[in-house]
Amino acid sequence: MGARKAGSLDKIDRRIIKALMERADIPIAELAKKAGLSQTPCWQRVQKLEQNGVIQKRVAIVDPKAIGLNLTVVVAIEANEHTANWLAKFTNYVTKHPQVVDVLRMAGDVDYVLKLIVEDMASYDKFYKGLIENVPLKNVSSRFVMETIKNTTVLAIPEPEDD
Repeated sequence: MGARKAGSLDKIDRRIIKALMERADIPIAELAKKAGLSQTPCWQRVQKLEQNGVIQKRVAIVDPKAIGLNLTVVVAIEANEHTANWLAKFTNYVTKHPQVVDVLRMAGDVDYVLKLIVEDMASYDKFYKGLIENVPLKNVSSRFVMETIKNTTVLAIPEPEDD
């Protein structure tokens, strides 16, 4: 099922979503209290939000450096063609590599932006060489992150005008 539009979420749904984005393992009793519901209706709303695709999954957020992933790379890609075949080849390549954590299709001079989190420069170089060997590209430009100032998965939920 597709995700509902933000405008179709009421105040209680928004409270539930906000609390779960901040802490996915929140006990249902605490979540219900934050939402202003008893536990059973709260749990039913969570299940409905999951079924409707609003909540896609619940995960643990891991510190990359704590598991030996010390380098974040942002890669700007210009495609040399814009065909369904090229896109399928590109999509297949980037989605099968777990070090690619974000793939964004862009408007403007750059066609795609990738975010990779890897062990070190040698790990990135191995990915880069595989990419240019397997997918024909016009240009690849890599930037290496020196410091992450902000990184969050908590989204700003728009409030409807009538709430």
